Amino acid sequence: MLKELPSLSTILSAYASISAMAMLIRTILNEMLPERMTNYIFSMIYDFTSAYFSSDFTFIIENRWHAGDNQLFRAAEIYLPTIIGPSSDSLLVGFDESSDPTTPPKRSIPVDCRIKDDFDGMRLEWTLSSIEPKKYYVPTKRFFSLTCNKRDRERVEQRYFPFINKTAQAILSKSESLNIYTYDQDCSMWEPAVFKHPATFDTLAMEPDLKEFIMKDLDSFVERKEFFENVGRAWKRGYLLYGPPGTGKSSLVAAIANYMRYNVYDLQFQSVRNDSDLRRVLTSTTNRSILLIEDIDCSTKVTHDRTKVKENCEEEENDELKHPYGTDPGVTLSGLLNFIDGLWSSCGNERIIIFTTNHKEKLDPALLRPGRMDVHIYMGYCSPAGFRKLAASYLELKDDKLFGRIDDMIKSVEVTPAEVAQQLMISNEPKVALESLIEFLNTKKKDIEEAAVEEKEKSNNEEQESEEKQIERQNSEFVESETRCIYLT
Repeated sequence: MLKELPSLSTILSAYASISAMAMLIRTILNEMLPERMTNYIFSMIYDFTSAYFSSDFTFIIENRWHAGDNQLFRAAEIYLPTIIGPSSDSLLVGFDESSDPTTPPKRSIPVDCRIKDDFDGMRLEWTLSSIEPKKYYVPTKRFFSLTCNKRDRERVEQRYFPFINKTAQAILSKSESLNIYTYDQDCSMWEPAVFKHPATFDTLAMEPDLKEFIMKDLDSFVERKEFFENVGRAWKRGYLLYGPPGTGKSSLVAAIANYMRYNVYDLQFQSVRNDSDLRRVLTSTTNRSILLIEDIDCSTKVTHDRTKVKENCEEEENDELKHPYGTDPGVTLSGLLNFIDGLWSSCGNERIIIFTTNHKEKLDPALLRPGRMDVHIYMGYCSPAGFRKLAASYLELKDDKLFGRIDDMIKSVEVTPAEVAQQLMISNEPKVALESLIEFLNTKKKDIEEAAVEEKEKSNNEEQESEEKQIERQNSEFVESETRCIYLT
């Protein structure tokens, strides 16, 4: 026989009695103990009862973890859109440039959206939150809250989180598109865009031996994780691409990204304030990525003179209004080197660092040594082999009677692959395009010869003027000497 449930009046009476007793105890404690001590005792009682009766536990997963990116946060960003179901109350959707208009839109996680997941019998709930900073130079704080039952806490840590990380890696490896990131100083975060550069090693107009060397070096880098660990070095590889403008440095970077399936982080020093900011920016890049710093010789932000930095700091030490952090010497060479080859270089694995420059001789020798720039690749002018690759790509032409003539001209005229490609794009008719290239090479050769003649004439005129000035000076000295002789006489 079921027991009779207590009536509402009985429950209210009991609640009133408990409340009255609590008020009485609090009054007695206030009379006997200081107010701060009383508040402390009641807060401890509240925490104990809350912990005893509550069955939920919450994990906080911020987008930053110590000095770098939180890889678990990134994994959750990739994994959660794949499990969004009818129970979710909102969803971010959209198309990017690489999307097929006939396919469903891509999904993303909106702020404050609740997403439920079932794993190994556990009921889990995710929420993405965001806190805007009060100061403009402080980055936005974003974090996931994962709520589970207390008894499942250990299983979540030991099994669920590794599962999310593994699943996210599998999703990335199957992804058809790559991203290129640029750093937004105002938002203090990397902004992604779809990377659709079509360059591959098959389309590059460069010597076959050099292409084969680069691909073998990249393959060796990926396969030697244990080697890097055994010798005590960070798992990274540095490349320096140097040569005249238009020789394909950017295309080679795109080919490496497509070959490795790595995202690209394009860093512009103009968006970085100082060394501290640089460390935070660089450590927020993900593993299996390319850090690209183009035209390093043209960057005015990198200070090479440490004495000058010290002098600037001394001049500004009493003027903290010039920068929110106080003195700001900017990005220094030593700050850059500390990330490339110092202790900070160990913050991340499987990374490729690429510098490009048109003038290798202008770079500080400290940047060029092995361990920082491991491989130096000269991107020179177009060769006959490079021209034939371009003709095959642009005109679908493997051989022609004009090829021999063009080969001879390319050997005697310095022309970049970009210039050759520009001429081959003039027409879809191979004969028209090749004749246009021959005319361009003839014109360029003529311009070079005329420039050489003008330079020679200029040099001869300067020598002649120098000789005339020397003769005039000698005559002047002679006349002055004769005049002194007359005076002495």
